[in-house]
Amino acid sequence: MKKKRSLFSVWNYLIFFLLISFLVTCSFYLFLKTWGIELGREIQRSAIFTFGNVLFLSLICTVIDGLRRKHTVERPVKRILNATRRLTQGDFTARIEPLHGFDRMNEFDAIIGNLNTMAEELGGIETLRTDFIANVSHELKTPLSVIQNYSTMLQNPTLPEEKRLEYAKTITNATDRLSELITNILKLNKLENQQIYPEAREYNIGEQLRECLLGFEDAWEQKGLELEIDIADVTVRADEELLTLVWNNLFSNAVKFTEPGGKITVNLRLENGYAVARVSDTGCGMPPEVGRRIFEKFYQGDKSHAMKGNGLGLALVKRVVDIVGGEISVESTIGQGSTFIVRLRGKAA
Repeated sequence: MKKKRSLFSVWNYLIFFLLISFLVTCSFYLFLKTWGIELGREIQRSAIFTFGNVLFLSLICTVIDGLRRKHTVERPVKRILNATRRLTQGDFTARIEPLHGFDRMNEFDAIIGNLNTMAEELGGIETLRTDFIANVSHELKTPLSVIQNYSTMLQNPTLPEEKRLEYAKTITNATDRLSELITNILKLNKLENQQIYPEAREYNIGEQLRECLLGFEDAWEQKGLELEIDIADVTVRADEELLTLVWNNLFSNAVKFTEPGGKITVNLRLENGYAVARVSDTGCGMPPEVGRRIFEKFYQGDKSHAMKGNGLGLALVKRVVDIVGGEISVESTIGQGSTFIVRLRGKAA
């Protein structure tokens, strides 16, 4: 166990006291040397008494300064050190009460405010890390369990050919889901650690939206969805490949969450120097509390996991939009659907 050490020891006080005494005594001695011959020995004899007063006053000043420093410096520093020690031990609930009110704040209060903010941020990161591990474990275990169970059943020599094909297809779907999860984790990790550098160039974002929509033609036809498209030709300067991730994720979600016979609307307009793309669906919608967290990693509004997904798609979308200097938001009403809005700097094509 480490021994606690005071920030201001007795030796520090003693050195301070001796220094003051030495300086004052030297000054007084020079004064006597200057006037002693003219004023006689009476002044020199009284010097001993004066020197004693100097020592006494120096001691009092030293003690007062020590008490002042202990109250104004040592105590706040000890509180800060105690909080930082708790933070290094993983206790992110550590907080420090400000020393003064807002109108009397000093440098220690500024340090305390920054430490409290840092502790709050670290606590949020720790929560996200814990949630991330829990969700990754869940998302990995589900397809792995499917693969294990169905591959075991495939080993049955009496299994009919129909069932064999059905089980093989289920295993393929599970491996596809597992592969998508790992791919998204790797992409998101690279984006968050800035290992992917955007290559900005000017291009027609309207053409890009039309091409991405064509990739989902089979999906919306299978569900009998109505598609309403109103896309203008707008030029943006951004990384085309990264933005493809955004549109593919938004279109995939729109198809996934829209009931058969529903409607998907995609429009692009130039508004006040911004290319504004809106992707709307007539799906189940979401409450406001879900909308506020929908771009977090692994967050899924559907707690039952009835809809296939790993909660990484929209986190990828948000990160890409941030990287290219855009904005993304969502408007949603339960039972009426959702609209995702992406804003990028643009101009007429």
